[in-house]
Amino acid sequence: MNGHRHSRRRFLQTSATLAGAALCPLRLVAADSPSGISSMPLGDGQFFSLSDGQLQLPVSMALPDSLSAQQQQSIIGRNNIGDEFYTPDCNVVLWQTPEKIILFDTGAGSQFPVGGGELASQLESIGIDPYDVTDVVFTHAHPDHLWGVLDDFDDLAFPEAQFHMSQREWDYWLNPNTLSRTPENRQSFVVGAQNRLPLLADQIALFKGGDEILPGIEVVESFGHTPGHSSFMIHDNNRSLFVVGDAIANAVVSFEYPSLLSGSDQDQSMGANTRLALLDRLAHDKSLIVGYHLPAPGVGYVERSDNAFQFVPV
Repeated sequence: MNGHRHSRRRFLQTSATLAGAALCPLRLVAADSPSGISSMPLGDGQFFSLSDGQLQLPVSMALPDSLSAQQQQSIIGRNNIGDEFYTPDCNVVLWQTPEKIILFDTGAGSQFPVGGGELASQLESIGIDPYDVTDVVFTHAHPDHLWGVLDDFDDLAFPEAQFHMSQREWDYWLNPNTLSRTPENRQSFVVGAQNRLPLLADQIALFKGGDEILPGIEVVESFGHTPGHSSFMIHDNNRSLFVVGDAIANAVVSFEYPSLLSGSDQDQSMGANTRLALLDRLAHDKSLIVGYHLPAPGVGYVERSDNAFQFVPV
């Protein structure tokens, strides 16, 4: 019965994808297009920034308590920070090469209650069948990055893929003591991870910092947001692209006040140290970056600005 459901679902998905591709061939789409898709050549393939939509979070998630009232007022209204809510964009990276279709994170899926869940329609828009995704690389296991690994049937959304995650991240979320040590308002994160990660056990490859997990993709440890949060440098002959994840999470606060402790980081001191080190490196190297929660499509450069930094979108 389960195999029949897989076959029927794949037939429907493949039919829809082929029909969509016939009507709307793959093309470059501007970042301000209603589709929310941007792309550019990268190496011998194509890079895509796909929108998983927006989250709706309390504004306190974006404004550290240590900011003065005047500083907070100067930030409200910028980068989706409102008086009550923070509505960050969610930018999912896909790198399509002649040999691989590599997805970085899987979005929030349909069960996360505060937004997201648009990745499946974005993949369909560019003619990508989820069954053809060869690799899924996780920055970390928060809901808006992990929960989309399951589809509406609670089956693997990318059933043929090899999954990749930091050994440290994997061990943390699956530790039986993690739930009891987690504040009540984040225990759903743990339950969600512990319901999903075991389903990947037969297809998971665990890595550590410095590993080249796939040709041209190097792991950069960026701990703090979560215990095993990882970023990735994609190398090609002419340029590099740094996949930030949530290590640098807001185009205003993270850049203008990088040393401030952030309530979104699990280890706030480590998160601040990681953020400062990454910003310093990226400004020096002038690497192109893509950030999961930077303004869509999340692509730009880091530049120094007085004693801080600024995000320069491209």
